[in-house]
Amino acid sequence: MVSSSWSFNKFFAIVFVVFAISGEFVAGYYKPSPWRYAHATFYGDETGSETMDGYGCGQCFQIMCVKSKHCYYGNPSTVVTATNLCPPNWYQDSNNGGWCNPPRTHFDMAKPAFMKLANWKAGIIPVAYRRVACKRSGGMRFQFQGNAYWLLIFVMNVGGAGDIKSMAVKGSRTNWISMSHNWGASYQAFSSLYGQSLSFRVTSYTTGETVYAWNVAPSNWNAGMTYKSSANFR
Repeated sequence: MVSSSWSFNKFFAIVFVVFAISGEFVAGYYKPSPWRYAHATFYGDETGSETMDGYGCGQCFQIMCVKSKHCYYGNPSTVVTATNLCPPNWYQDSNNGGWCNPPRTHFDMAKPAFMKLANWKAGIIPVAYRRVACKRSGGMRFQFQGNAYWLLIFVMNVGGAGDIKSMAVKGSRTNWISMSHNWGASYQAFSSLYGQSLSFRVTSYTTGETVYAWNVAPSNWNAGMTYKSSANFR
């Protein structure tokens, strides 16, 4: 999830979770969930550049290596951002290659994140994990794609629970227009909005909290650009 000018997180994970994982929303802040157990592997190389984005994009998890001789001393942990659904492999046993097969819970981590926990030669390790608040610096970022009649927005740097349930866009000459879900943290509007400054209404899937990002993009916005907002979840 990298724009032409800005990257929101160093470590990523393709995550398969078979049940709802939720913490608490207390005094306006997202609180961590209890610890649970799973396994983790890695993909790609040390650059962590091979990432995709899925429906649960944005949720953050603290992962700790446990009960393995390959864990680094002190059982270190790291925080990753979910970017996709780990695909099942029904031709392999769940305990021998089909790591992402339901109902198994599994994290397929970017290699740099995995190497924070254990020697990469281990291949697969048991882990403890919990969902945590996404601690972001600054406001949300909105990457623009599409054209004059179709607006596609990819939202990055989402704080708090990290996920998005719904979005709406408001032009300087329109009322609020509901956006439909496209993929991951991307939402679209089939409207002619070019030539208007744009604001966004973003609602968290987990907490239901809504944030307004006013006047994010100027009237001469262009596809391919990423615009910053001061608004974010806590």
